Amino acid sequence: MSSAIKIFQGRFGRVALLDMDAPLVGHAHHHCHILIKAGGSDSAFRVRGERAAISDDTAVLVNAWEHHAYEHDVPPGARTLILALYIEPGWLADLQRSLALSGHPRFFPQSCVRLTAATRKIVEEFVLELWWGDEVSPGRLEDLLFNLIIAVVESYSGWRDLTSLLRSKPPVSMDPRIRKAIALMRQDVGHELDVDRVATAIGLSRAHFFTLFQRDTRVTPLVYANVLRFEAAVQRLTHSQESVGDVSHDLGFSAPSHFSRFFRAHLGITPSDYRRKVNLFDPPPGQSSDEI
Repeated sequence: MSSAIKIFQGRFGRVALLDMDAPLVGHAHHHCHILIKAGGSDSAFRVRGERAAISDDTAVLVNAWEHHAYEHDVPPGARTLILALYIEPGWLADLQRSLALSGHPRFFPQSCVRLTAATRKIVEEFVLELWWGDEVSPGRLEDLLFNLIIAVVESYSGWRDLTSLLRSKPPVSMDPRIRKAIALMRQDVGHELDVDRVATAIGLSRAHFFTLFQRDTRVTPLVYANVLRFEAAVQRLTHSQESVGDVSHDLGFSAPSHFSRFFRAHLGITPSDYRRKVNLFDPPPGQSSDEI
């Protein structure tokens, strides 16, 4: 079974060191997502419908709300140690204005990129710090994380030229009916998605709803709803003392085992394992974490 070695969660998002031995379902994140092999066998993700290798020399870059899946493309019994960065675009923008578009769905023009020797060294140092992470301060972790992100994306995003990014990738206006649908999905995160009910509430047929939703979000309504449900689970597991069973019930799962299976399919580990391994770096007093 896949397991977590270290997880850090804070205003930057999440950083996880995952020991993977099984694939993950197709899913998405609202985060800017970077995946780097930290050890074990080479493997692959499926991004934009194409294979993206994760190896000693290549990393995988996934845009916000971009559908992807981990394939665990390795020999039988082999494992892959993955450094997974789930980065809040708002945190990056606060540190560097030119990274304000890191939440843009086309921020990364390519999904598989080569790592330089210098970047590989930064990765190794970062993983070493994580391994002894109980002694890492929030400030130190954020500095290391920012430097690692810049090293990885330096040649692949054009992030320093904000004007050119805005010109080549203008913001796309979302249909107000889809905004309303998303608001309804957020309000009802404790239940499985009822597509017909949401479509009716916003005055669209089921087929038209699917078409507009995928055009504006690039994922299906079910994938989007699962993101909301998963992130709600993460917040409950880290910010409350509720039992896993209570979290499962509140999020509309008929049994804790179903919740565990859902969680594992999206991250590779169980909710209980997440709660045991996570190190929570709370934001400074008066500053709230970014919403999904």
